[in-house]
Parts: sequence; C-alpha cells; structure tokens
Amino acid sequence: MFDKKTVSIEWGGKTLTLETGKVARQADGAVIATLGETVVLCAVTAAKSVKEGQDFFPLTVHYQEKFSAAGRIPGGFFKRERGATERETLISRLIDRPVRPLFPEGFYNEINVIAQVMSYDGENEPDVLAMIAASAALTLSGVPFMGPIGAARVGYQDGEYVLNPSDTQVEAGLLDLVVAATGDAVMMVESEAKELSEEVMLGAVMFAHKASRQVINAIIDLAEQAAKDPWELKVADDAAAVKAELKALIGDDIAAAYKTTLKSDRADMLNAARAKAKAAMADKTPQEQMAAIKLVKKLEAEIVRGAILKEGRRIDGRTTTQIRPIEAEVHFLPRAHGSALFTRGETQTIATTTLGTKDAEQMIDGLNGLSYQHFMLHYNFPPYSVGEVGRFGAPSRRDIGHGKLAWRALHAVLPSKEEFPYTIRVTSDITESNGSSSMATVCGGSLSLMDAGVPIKRPVSGIAMGLILEGKEFAVLSDILGDEDHLGDMDFKVAGTSEGITSLQMDIKIAGITEEIMTVALAQAKEGRAHILGEMAKALGETRTELSAHAPRIETFTIDKSKIRDVIGTGGKVIREIVATTGAKVDIDDEGVIKVSSSDHAQIEAAINWIKGIVEEPEVGKIYTGKVVNLVDFGAFVNFMGGKDGLVHVSEIKNERVEKVADVLSEGQEVKVKVLEIDQRGKVRLSMRVVDQETGAELEDTRPAREPRERGERSDRGDRGDRGRGGRDRGERGEGGGRRREGRGPRREGGDAPEAEFAPAFLTGERD
Repeated sequence: MFDKKTVSIEWGGKTLTLETGKVARQADGAVIATLGETVVLCAVTAAKSVKEGQDFFPLTVHYQEKFSAAGRIPGGFFKRERGATERETLISRLIDRPVRPLFPEGFYNEINVIAQVMSYDGENEPDVLAMIAASAALTLSGVPFMGPIGAARVGYQDGEYVLNPSDTQVEAGLLDLVVAATGDAVMMVESEAKELSEEVMLGAVMFAHKASRQVINAIIDLAEQAAKDPWELKVADDAAAVKAELKALIGDDIAAAYKTTLKSDRADMLNAARAKAKAAMADKTPQEQMAAIKLVKKLEAEIVRGAILKEGRRIDGRTTTQIRPIEAEVHFLPRAHGSALFTRGETQTIATTTLGTKDAEQMIDGLNGLSYQHFMLHYNFPPYSVGEVGRFGAPSRRDIGHGKLAWRALHAVLPSKEEFPYTIRVTSDITESNGSSSMATVCGGSLSLMDAGVPIKRPVSGIAMGLILEGKEFAVLSDILGDEDHLGDMDFKVAGTSEGITSLQMDIKIAGITEEIMTVALAQAKEGRAHILGEMAKALGETRTELSAHAPRIETFTIDKSKIRDVIGTGGKVIREIVATTGAKVDIDDEGVIKVSSSDHAQIEAAINWIKGIVEEPEVGKIYTGKVVNLVDFGAFVNFMGGKDGLVHVSEIKNERVEKVADVLSEGQEVKVKVLEIDQRGKVRLSMRVVDQETGAELEDTRPAREPRERGERSDRGDRGDRGRGGRDRGERGEGGGRRREGRGPRREGGDAPEAEFAPAFLTGERD
C-alpha cells in the first residue's frame, strides 16, 4: 500500500534516517527525519498558480513542537498548542533564512513549509533535524528549489569540535553554533560563544559545513528514489532594451541620490526618479509596468555595487572599513535602574536595564518541561524609526529574531545567579534605523547593564558587515547602511568583547560564500568592534559599583534544609507574616538558599533577623533584643530571635526589688536581655538587669554573690499521734527567728530565693 523510501547514514556517532512515501502523501513533498528518538515531520505544499499582480515570493515556514512528543500535556488553562512560542518563531526563521535565497528570481508561487516535532527524546534537539527535513521535503516536491541544503550543530569543548552536542555538552562547552550550507558554500550561521577567537569560530563553521555535506548526499540519495518531476519555469522575456531606456532616463538621478549622505534626502531623490520612470511607462500594460519597476530596482543595485567595487566609494562616502560617527550616553533615564542612549550614524536605540527578584523570572513551558529564565532581552522596532506608518504592537518575527541575537551576544558575559541573584531584563527601543539596529542593541544593552551595576565580565560591542560579490571580485563593508544591506549579498553580524566573539550571525542572499570571504569579514569585523568599544568607553568604561537607588537590593544566605519548614510555617503562615510585617520579599528554595529583597535596606535587615531568629539557637551569655509577650506574677516572657521565648524572672528585671511586674514592664515593650541558661529541655532563662536597656551593653553584676547557709538543728516534731486533725506542732524557730519546717530548705534572705526556686520548671520555657 505504501511506497516508502528510506535513507540512513551514520552522523556524528548517531543514525540519521530520512523517510518518505508513508505519511502526508497528499503534500507536494513530505519527509520524516529521525535522529535517536527525536522525530520531525515536514510537509511542503506549493500553489500551482500566482495571484494576479503579485510581485513577491510568499514563502511561509511554520515550526511547531507538539507537547505529546515529550509525553506532556500543555500547562495553563488551554490544553492544546496555540500560537507560536518565541522558540518556535526563532526556529521557523532558522529554516526560512537559508532556503529562501535558493528559489529562482521571479518565482512567486506561494509555498508552505510546515515542520512538526512528533517525538522528542530529550537529547537530540529537533531544530537542526527540522531544517534537514524541510530541505529534503522541498527537494522531493519538484518546486524550483536550488538545494538541497544540509545543517549541523557544533559545540566546542576541551579544544575539540563536537558534532550534534547534547544540551549538557553545550552548557559545559564554549560554543553553540548552527550552520546551514549547500555542497559548495555556507548559507547561514547562528551562534552563541564564550569569547572565542576568530580562528576558532571560522574552524567551527568549516567543521559544520563538512558535516552538512553528509546530509546533502543523503537527501540526494532519497531524491533519486522519490523526487517528483520538476516544475517548468517560464523564461522571462529579454528586457535589455527597456533597461537601457530606463538607464538613459533616470540613471544619473539614481547615481546622484546614492551620493547623498542623509537617508531622508536620498529617499526623496529616489522616489522622484521612480515616479519619473513610472510616468514614462504610463502607456504600457500593467505587466510591463511591473517589469519596469523591477528593472529600476536592478538599476539601483548595479549603480551602488559598481561604485563600491570599481571606485571603493560607498553611499555615504565612507571607505569600506570606516565606521559611522558614534555617540553614547548613560543614565539617560532618571528612574530606570540602568539606561543608555546609543547612536551610530542614523541608527539609534534607547536601552534600559531593569532588575527584579526571582518571582520576575520568565517561565517557559516547553518539551523539556517547565524552566525559568533570569535574563531577558526584548527588542522593539516601531515604524517611526524609519519614518514610516505601519503596524505597532505585538512583536514581529523580525523583532523576536533581532532580540535573540542581542541576547546571545550579552548572555556570555553575565554573572552567574550565585554572583548576582537578580532577574535581569534589557529592553531596546529603536528610535532611528539605518542599518544594524540589532548591533546597536548589543552596544546600548551592554552600556545599560553596566549603568545598572550588573557585574558583566567585559563590555560587548557589535558590528554588521556587508558584501558585494561579482564573480571572483568582492568587497567586504564594515557597518553597513540599510540600503547596502538591501542591495548587497550578505548580512554578517559579529558581537564580542576585547577577548573574543560572543555571537555570530550570517545570512546570505546568494548561493553561499567561501572561506576566504569569511576570513576577511571576521578580521575586518574585529577591527570595527575594537573601535566601537573605544567609543563606548568614553561614556562608561566599567560597571558601576553601586546599584541604582530605585533598584531592589537582594541579600542571600543559606539555612539548614531541616529548618526550611520552620521558616515557611504551616500553609506558608510564617513566611507570609515575615513579608507582611517587614515589607521585604522572601524567596526560599529546596536547598535552603534564602533571598531577601527590598529597595529599603532596613526591611531586608528586619526580615533576615527574623529568619535567623527562627533557625538559629540562642547562645548563653549573648545579648539579644526582644519583645515582652506575656506578664505573669513571677516575671515576664520575652520573645527574641524572632521565634524564641524565654523567662525573665522578677528577680532579673532590676537590681532592686520589683513588687509587681506590671509596674515595670508592659506587653509589646522592647527590651534587651542576656541569656543566662538553657536547660536540657531547651527552656531559656533571661536577665534584663545585667544589660543597659539604652545601649544594649553588658553591665557589671553588682549584686553580691549568695553564699549557702548552714542548716540549723531540727527541733523535735513531737509525737505525731498527739497532733490530731485540728493542727500540728510547728516546732521551734531556728536562729534569727526563722521558722523551720522539716524537710524544707532555708527561707529567702533579703527577698531573694535560691535560683532553683525561681519558678516551676514548666513555666520557664518557650511559649506554646
């Protein structure tokens, strides 16, 4: 019934299997890719006709992670997969970026690429597998796709490159790099690194390219068995005559426009030239008019690219290695915890850093279960930043992708949660844009982090590189403008510190670039990054030593795990009382690590003292501040250390005699006490009289020490039989007039009883 075709290869120590013909047979191309026990299904469908008047290529890539793939049910109220998560959006872009340039110019049929994770083993990540499945499905579909491409993930650990590293290996290593490539050249790079050199990064890209060729060969083997017939493409009419006519009409106008430095003026001149061409074509058919518009765009590209390659002259007059003027300012916003205004030419961002506590972490519900992220970076690109009217609100796929690139660049230099126990959010609001706003986000974000007092390892700068390639002749451009990005062949973004690269992203608009071009681009980017770091240092050279007055303070300490229950209390009663009373936030984890946070240091101190009072044991001889909680005839119970009670006997309140406790003390009164004794049952005896109630200093005990008295002789008790029921013979009085009673010790002298007779034992302990 099924005409199933399968190809398998050994790849990085694991088996990669590509299968078609059994599932989704009505799609133009469908492939199931398996690595380990991770399985991705990718189906491709293409419209057989083009909508009238359409002049763009509507390729849409959807990547979706099924919770059932990991044996999970989605969390929250809705129990089905909904809109794309940030991760799904990023992986959709990861698939789209290398395949889009491989469709021929003029192909405008709508195409859907849908990749779904059907099984996930927790070890083999599905993102690269989805890229491979998409490439294979497109190759089998018969659409005019100039692939296939291969893809690979590479790690770097102990000086060695690792193909298909696990999450654990990536975490322990220095690199997480994904490459997509054709057999001849690299198409796309996405990476996060821990300050690696240009040589190591280039070696990783080449290592991944070599591994990608194995995948490409497997896809070709599958296509030889199961590929559909290729579509026939209509050959475009020769427009050389029309192009020559347009060049004569508006060529000089376009050349003059691209010699104008200011973006808005240049745009006005270009719009005037386009309007002139449109007026000249007014008597032509709609199809001819549309073709003329495309020819104008080609004419613009030729003029710009020719000036760069032949004359070394860029649109704004810079050399190929020159960086636009930079201005940086920190503490731009008075109430933000950290802020910076970063301007490079006509690209500008307001970057802010906000510090929060653990409860502000981002919760992520994914295939690996619930996880929490303590560093977030959000990029916003409003339409006014390019002088346009457009949609404003929810982030676009581009916003999410640019934000993640900047996140990777800064993540490598952040302190650990143990070193800096804050949740960190960086926002980048682009206020002007003319080339590489994502790299401006890196620079502005780095400055705002330092302004906020986040102890990053080193400042990070970023730069966008461009490429003009004609045959074997090429020019690499530093700090590209928006038009150079649009009319060029490469967008190559490098971010890093003075010690090495932290992030590398590359997108190619042609059929790939060579190792030679990448080597030149990396070297040129290194010089540019160093220059930008120098300009940033003029605003702020190192992290501030103090946090903003508006930022919360966090104090961290650890208690014994056996005491966690005491701090939390039944149903959270104790910890809620601490928070409500002190005003500080208190977080405690399963290991006994407690974080107390507040913008008011007094609140933090009060909460810490309360908690320590619960978990610590009182020390004999130590002085504490407590509060009277109960008055009794023989003294007062005092609560101290937050959760301990002890008895101050009436004789230990003052050095002089106290007739009535209520005359001296009242409930709720704050007192200072010294611990005299802790008995075997944990009952605590306290003293006020040996502590200065104003300063808390210990006083000299001026009360004379008591000496034990010798007992007097016992008197005869007489015949018990003569006492009768009405009374008894009390016996003779002892010396000093004191009455003796058989079996009893001496009475108090001077109103003081021996310590053993202060109070019954059951009254001298903690309150219930």
